[in-house]
Amino acid sequence: MTVTSTEEVHYEGGPARGDLIFNILMGFTLIALPFTVGAIVRAIWLRFRITSRRVSVTGGWMGKDKTQVVYSQIDEVRCVPRGFGGWGDMVLVLKDGARLELRSLPRFREMEAYILERMTERRSAANNKSVEGFAA
Repeated sequence: MTVTSTEEVHYEGGPARGDLIFNILMGFTLIALPFTVGAIVRAIWLRFRITSRRVSVTGGWMGKDKTQVVYSQIDEVRCVPRGFGGWGDMVLVLKDGARLELRSLPRFREMEAYILERMTERRSAANNKSVEGFAA
């Protein structure tokens, strides 16, 4: 874990290696070739960064798309295990209805618990703020 002045990095890296290996092996069947190409593109250009303040996903063609979401914007976390539970897909449902997809996330159960913990911390901090200057 890396500590910066205001953020603590919990995870920084790419998709699970098992996803790439599994899809390359399945690519020899020719039927799964499109999935193999997708796994190779994800392995090359997809990067996740989960910190104490936000979730960032860098991806797209040549890694040019970057999306950042702070925990106060997240409404729901949905996970689906893949690769015999070795990695999984996670969808962050935002309060405005948008969705951020994290495909082939390694240690996805640990990441889900971390994100849910940060969400509850942010919600409890927002509820505990009092307005100063007014007497009750």
